Amino acid sequence: MLPIIRRIQKETTTRHIGLLPGIAAIAFLIVLRISGSLRFLEWAAFDTLMRWRPSESMEERILIVGINEKDINHVHNYPIPDRNLAALLRKLNSYQPAVIGLDIFRDLPVEPGYRGLVKSLKETKNLIGVEKILPDRSDYTINPPPNLPQRQVGFADDLIDTDGKQRRSLLGTSNLQNQWRLSFSLKLAETYLASQKKISLENVNGDFYGMRFNSTEITQIKPDGGSYGQDDAGGTQTLINFRNSSQPFHTVSLLDIETGKVKPNLIRNKIVLIGMTSPSIKDYVDVVAIKGENPALIYGVEVQAHVVSQIISAVLDGRSQLHVWAAQWEYLWIVAWGIVGIILGRTLRYPLKMLLFVAIASIYLIGICYGLLILGWWVPLVPTVMILIFNSAVFAAFYQYDEALRRRSPPQASRIEERQSVIDQTFDAIHSRPLQTLSIILRKVKSDEGLAPQQFLSDLQQFNQELRGVYDFISKEIVCEESSVHLQQEQKLDLVQPLHEILHEVYSNVLERELPGFKTIKIKVYKFEPMDEQNLSLKHKRSLCRFLEEALCNVGKHADSTTRLDVTCSQEQGSNIIRVVDNGLGTDVTAKSHSGFGTKQAHSLAQQLRGKFERDNNTPKGTICQLTWSANLRLWRF
Repeated sequence: MLPIIRRIQKETTTRHIGLLPGIAAIAFLIVLRISGSLRFLEWAAFDTLMRWRPSESMEERILIVGINEKDINHVHNYPIPDRNLAALLRKLNSYQPAVIGLDIFRDLPVEPGYRGLVKSLKETKNLIGVEKILPDRSDYTINPPPNLPQRQVGFADDLIDTDGKQRRSLLGTSNLQNQWRLSFSLKLAETYLASQKKISLENVNGDFYGMRFNSTEITQIKPDGGSYGQDDAGGTQTLINFRNSSQPFHTVSLLDIETGKVKPNLIRNKIVLIGMTSPSIKDYVDVVAIKGENPALIYGVEVQAHVVSQIISAVLDGRSQLHVWAAQWEYLWIVAWGIVGIILGRTLRYPLKMLLFVAIASIYLIGICYGLLILGWWVPLVPTVMILIFNSAVFAAFYQYDEALRRRSPPQASRIEERQSVIDQTFDAIHSRPLQTLSIILRKVKSDEGLAPQQFLSDLQQFNQELRGVYDFISKEIVCEESSVHLQQEQKLDLVQPLHEILHEVYSNVLERELPGFKTIKIKVYKFEPMDEQNLSLKHKRSLCRFLEEALCNVGKHADSTTRLDVTCSQEQGSNIIRVVDNGLGTDVTAKSHSGFGTKQAHSLAQQLRGKFERDNNTPKGTICQLTWSANLRLWRF
């Protein structure tokens, strides 16, 4: 019953270990996202899904008067003179629009016609002008047009992401004088809704930056929202839900207005925006989230129209705004799909089947994110697809390999034991030479005599050589056959030979080493006689060779002033015995602090042989190291 329980525990532990790479991958991906490393990929996926949305109808409540190249050639001047702007405002106002937005900076006179423009600005009560309140790279701001009260002015500062594209709109922020200001697009929407629908802009209770029209609250980008967690989220920001249409707004030119080619119903009770649509002026931003022949050329006045349309459509039509989940829900979403990837990687057995399921799951995930975006929710796509593919396709090989190891037949499973044996031998190799040499150096340094510089350098060189020798030793140990074993001095022993002969070879080999404890030995007494080894496996014999080597090396490195060494390897009174006795001035082996790696290995070997390991102080001085086990005891051969 006990072996079955141990097997179940081992398999459970192996399964848990098998989950670690997938869990680590999830954690690593979350760290990448928090650091902003996935931001550009997430933005690109967002833009792609935005372009995939169904086409929308034209926004009939907005008219753009775009001053293009033909208009500039017509007036033979740029900037457009104040006289022409004044005439345009008077003409438009005669058609009774709900609000006019002048998206052209005009803080300085552009003659001729400055006085006429000032008069038109004063008479046009439904006009909204623009200013720039946040300093640019040159640390400049731009004042609003003259004689316009602050209630008729909105700022036109853009929020450009680090990839050069615009996805956000700043609706409210403080200027350099710490005065709260509203954006140009929000002012237009506020004026239109107040004049046409008697709906006013209000604050959200408990949120200084919150804005709402009746029950429609404008969604904000929070500092931990979406992929903008590391970006500036000051003021009131919102994601722009661009109207997905090849022609989202009616657009006419300055010349069209002057010549009367525009139908009055396109202006009356509508929102009219005046701006530059001339490529030579380069008043455009990079927007790739909407359809178009050249998405990068989106004029600034068009972006303003999209934001105005987004606000009034949400209030009047219930058109969805773009929301993002709170950070904890986004990361829970990523973890959930990472677990799905782990499940697929562990359950699917055939590569083609696995690839098919991963492809289906990825398409399904993309479909979910696309559907949620249409409903107004931008959820993480790139991190979830990455972790799904990574934990399923990439880690499937690891999980299947892990499963294969656990289900191997006994001959194959023995290879796993051999690998563990190599690991143990690696520790033996490091412990029996470099670590013991280091221990000698430390003991000399701590002694009253100290350690001379030359001797210290010599000992360090020996330590260095022994470390380098570990690699060669382990390399030979890995490639050697099961029936042989390498000692530290590169002597290969044939384990098929009788045990007492092999142990004698170990004894002879170790005593030839240049160890300080061997140099003072005058008397060597040894006894190597046949032992009962019919129940010993080759692995047992290898471990016994290691035990004798370790015991002798301890004498050579730790037993100072040793003059006599007694080594016995024989059968006595029905027990096999390996005993090493010295009369040197070593440490107190009964102290707990002396229980090192070699001692633990000896106890482990004694447990395997169902025997006993003893290490005690000799009388009057020295150390006794002894391993005994029954000669008639049956052991499992492995």
